[in-house]
Amino acid sequence: MRLVVGITGASGLIYAERLLRFLSTTKHAVDVIVSARARKINEQECGMDFAAFGFPLYADDAGDVPSLSGSQRCDGGAVVPCSMATLGRIASGVADTAIARTADVFLKERRPLVLVVRESPYSLIHIRNMEQVTLAGAVVLPASPGFYTEPKTIEALVDTIVARVLDHLGVEHALCPPWTPP
Repeated sequence: MRLVVGITGASGLIYAERLLRFLSTTKHAVDVIVSARARKINEQECGMDFAAFGFPLYADDAGDVPSLSGSQRCDGGAVVPCSMATLGRIASGVADTAIARTADVFLKERRPLVLVVRESPYSLIHIRNMEQVTLAGAVVLPASPGFYTEPKTIEALVDTIVARVLDHLGVEHALCPPWTPP
């Protein structure tokens, strides 16, 4: 499976770090696109080495990202975290960055696209943008972790979101069990 992970400048890079760490243990091909703002926030939040996972790494202003063309086969993608600015670009069809263009390609090609928004509270503009991308075929997955797994660590809490991203991309995992009724 070939996947694309976009990382934008919203708080919540811990979700991207955990997703990439998990994917690096699989045989999936993954291209990673990182926005300039994500790089700055990374310095403040977690100091992740984006290259440490061994995936091809692209800047958000790169023109040589394979996923920029619908003729390149990609099986799915996620923007983790997805800033409200990026959500707005995607919702409006403004494909002026590699991440927004990749999302645009995934929507037009009807490929799975998961947007992990990390903002609170939502404005009406945010809600309308989420509606727009949902109508276009994306899955909006707010970074609202679940507690039904009784997580004991922050990583276990983060895994509840990463597991849902992987579920929507069709990637097998054992990060956390699905909810079952009592």
